[in-house]
Amino acid sequence: MVLWFFGYGSLVWNPGFEVDEKVIGFIKDYRRVFDLACIDHRGTPEHPARTCTLEEREGDLCWGAAYCVRGGPEKEKAAMEYLERRECEYDQKTLVDFYKEGDSEQPFVTGVIVFTSTPDKVSNKYYLGPAPLEVMARQIATAFGPCGNNRDYLFLLEKAMFDIGHEDDYVIELANEVRKVLLSLSGLLKENKLSSAANVSLKSSLSPLKLKALPEAIAMDS
Repeated sequence: MVLWFFGYGSLVWNPGFEVDEKVIGFIKDYRRVFDLACIDHRGTPEHPARTCTLEEREGDLCWGAAYCVRGGPEKEKAAMEYLERRECEYDQKTLVDFYKEGDSEQPFVTGVIVFTSTPDKVSNKYYLGPAPLEVMARQIATAFGPCGNNRDYLFLLEKAMFDIGHEDDYVIELANEVRKVLLSLSGLLKENKLSSAANVSLKSSLSPLKLKALPEAIAMDS
């Protein structure tokens, strides 16, 4: 038996398990969306990160990387167990057709496993759902967890898609909005520092004056 997995998020640049073959390509009728919560890697339960999942949409193509695992049941089991731990926020394993770059007619591999999530907040506690771009950007810009910042996840995905030659307009738009938020937050931080420095300077200027002793006063009638 041979296992194939399709990576469309962090798996594109960091599979994390032993791979026998990597193929760049796409799956049909899916697109990336940042609608899934991450509370143990790049976020926390109090401030969840936003990571990408797949949304079905007819006519769309989702580019990424397919990974092949060969070598017998033990190796396949190890890869599956690793991915199930890593992708614990995804509650579904979907089988898809994978198309190799340069051939959009015939699937390169059928039955490729891809981790997806149910788009329902009741049945899937990790599903955040869509939000305005500005809201998502602020959440991504400020969330962090044991594995790092949420924004790094987004920026690394943006770079990974560039590196494989298939940039994602949605990822680019969201990344640019996050950069705007970070710039704004950086400006506020500078203002706060300047304000603090000004307060210190003001306090210094208002420190008690050292007065010299005056000559003995002479009483005078008004």
